[in-house]
Amino acid sequence: MKNQFVVTIGRQLGSGGYRIGQALAESLGISFYAKELLDIASQESGLSKEFFENADEQPSSHFIGGFFGINLPFAGEGLSLSNNCLCHDELFKQQSHVIREVAGRESALFMGRCADYILRDHPKLISIFIHASTQERVQRLVHRDHIDEDHAHHLIRKADKSRSAYYNFFSNKEWGAAESYDLCIDSGKMPDEEIVSFLKHYIELRLR
Repeated sequence: MKNQFVVTIGRQLGSGGYRIGQALAESLGISFYAKELLDIASQESGLSKEFFENADEQPSSHFIGGFFGINLPFAGEGLSLSNNCLCHDELFKQQSHVIREVAGRESALFMGRCADYILRDHPKLISIFIHASTQERVQRLVHRDHIDEDHAHHLIRKADKSRSAYYNFFSNKEWGAAESYDLCIDSGKMPDEEIVSFLKHYIELRLR
């Protein structure tokens, strides 16, 4: 643990945060975790990966399927129902356990999933949030996903609502608010490669 550090990145849809995170992890020579965490959580819990994917960064009303929960199949059972009932909070706890376990054994970069809150007691945590103007985000989605601007606006509104509800529900902080992170950066102000270089330098300075 002495020389290990963790970087967490929260990001707005269309900000380029995912690609920046991948490139930053590669530049720092550390592991990159995003949806890979769902695979590990599924394997360790024995629950179907489908349910972790369905609940991934989604707002919670305390329980999946309402106050009485929903029967969740274990891995390998397909869509057949089991007698095991798991609330949304428990899915979050399973994922949190995996994040802490990974951070305890290696330096890593985590994308989203409240990792900054989950790892808030880590001695070498650096939390970053990547955002951009709505127009920048729309144009990224239009070119990346080959969709029209109206559809891009719809996806952005939906993602912002979902991610903020998830983060605000499971943490005691506000998604996207400057005070919730060590550093917030507008990805529309510099090319991605320059942002990666800047963030790497910032992290290196922080770790001295």
